[in-house]
Amino acid sequence: MEWFIKTLQNAPEIAIFLTLALGFAVGKIKIKGFSLGAVTGVLLMGVLIGQIGITVSPTVKSAFFLLFLFAVGYSVGPQFVQGLKKDGLPQIGFAAIVCVACLAVAWGAALIASFDVGNAAGLLAGANTISAVIGVATDTINQLAIGEDQKQTFINQIPVAYAVTYIFGTAGTAWFLASVGPKLLGKDIIEQTRAYEASLGGSIQDDDSTMEYAYDGTTFRVVKATSSFFNEERTVADVEKMLVKEDWPVYIERIRPLNGEIIQEPTADTAIHKGDHLVINGPLETLLADEDSLGVEVADIELLDFRAEALKVIVSNKEVIGKTLLRLKTCKERHGVVIRKIHRGKASLPLLKNVKLERGDIVELEGRKADVDRFAAYLGYAERPSTITDLLYVGLGIFLGGMLGSIVVKAGNVPLSLSASGGVLIMGIIFGWFHSKKPNIGAIPQSSIWLMNNLGLNLFIAVVGINAGPDFIAGLKTSGVSLFVAGVFVSILPMLIGILLGRYVFKFHPAITLGACAGSRTTTAALGAIQDALKSKVPALSYTTTYAVGNTLLIIWGVVIVLLMS
Repeated sequence: MEWFIKTLQNAPEIAIFLTLALGFAVGKIKIKGFSLGAVTGVLLMGVLIGQIGITVSPTVKSAFFLLFLFAVGYSVGPQFVQGLKKDGLPQIGFAAIVCVACLAVAWGAALIASFDVGNAAGLLAGANTISAVIGVATDTINQLAIGEDQKQTFINQIPVAYAVTYIFGTAGTAWFLASVGPKLLGKDIIEQTRAYEASLGGSIQDDDSTMEYAYDGTTFRVVKATSSFFNEERTVADVEKMLVKEDWPVYIERIRPLNGEIIQEPTADTAIHKGDHLVINGPLETLLADEDSLGVEVADIELLDFRAEALKVIVSNKEVIGKTLLRLKTCKERHGVVIRKIHRGKASLPLLKNVKLERGDIVELEGRKADVDRFAAYLGYAERPSTITDLLYVGLGIFLGGMLGSIVVKAGNVPLSLSASGGVLIMGIIFGWFHSKKPNIGAIPQSSIWLMNNLGLNLFIAVVGINAGPDFIAGLKTSGVSLFVAGVFVSILPMLIGILLGRYVFKFHPAITLGACAGSRTTTAALGAIQDALKSKVPALSYTTTYAVGNTLLIIWGVVIVLLMS
């Protein structure tokens, strides 16, 4: 054991990765469906390992934290800028007010409880589940004109307050928005949500064929044209028009004439005769229902010998931005392609006919390769599987952000700056938005974004926990109970304010209000709970823009809370 302890003390880099591994293991443990999550698990394991007295250079945590912040900014950049347009301004205003409420309530609670700077910053971070505040507040404390010992005391208190308040910040907020929130927004909220879905073109619960479902894979079947419908010569357009039931997309992909060679790419005017073999493409349940209208299914392996493709596409074409799914359904470039999912930031949108596409949306397509490639070129930029990250783009963005954050402006005798962390976050937003306009520049695969987010944040948290370890228990004993009570207050009150704002001031639909509250507080867990409670994905429509605003402002509040408390 002595050898083990000395090894960790002499090689703190090993201790960091041990903390990371144990933290993720602890974070996965579920008790009655609830888990601590990776960040809290890593923090607690860091505190535990830090009890043996390990010192890690602060440069290590700063480097990984900047990597994390750039990834955050890059991810939310398109939604943040898109929200600045006219249609998104109400949601931006809503999110800004809720974020100010989060700051004001945390500040007020800290003053009432007589917390110092460190506990106030940790309270803001944990109760609002915004881990990045730990790093931003630490950077700001290091700029204060106080002694080094006092700085370190404040910095070590931040993770204590964060750990005490984070659990209720996550679980309590999800419970409040999913269980209490709907009751505060009126009666029959589920029926109201279904009516709202109907106004967008369909319902995702009922078997409503006015909407385009996402289903597990495009289905290709071969049918022999034997029905009475083909007693006279028909065209591809005739058959597709006959097959469409209430706007369901069904396509003729290939044809083997009764006497002739395979027609690889039939057009709308291509003739179809009785006895021809047809490859039809569409949702399985629709194809099964339509077989009787065409004839009988047959096995024709050669006719099915073509490439099908599933592809993600970044929306960037100006002609597409603002178009509804209904308009896309009827455009000629769409023929033969099924839209499976649409992702906007961290949320998946409901596939309703009147939902509009925005710049930076990721659309999942599936169909015959030639058709998918054609439609992908029309939508924007095909995001083909890649493991290559543009490190020039990442490095330049973090460097420029750090330089922006180093600019100091004096307000009287008080030096103000964004700090390196704030500057990198803002530059990440700019670089992410620019990539959405020019998708061929600065590509960072989603897997790399995930790694930058999770590795960057959790290695930072691991170092924070290890360095704070010796003082953590003492801080917990001193302020634990008062921090928890304050955390409940700070977690719930801004959400109550948001619900009342949405209902009486902004007059949002109840589902939109709840989604906007979850987004403003950047609580993805709450979004899932709300969607389950309402049996609808409609809250995702307001989650993305407000999430982008909340993720930006709440992180910057790490600077503000330190300045307010000092």
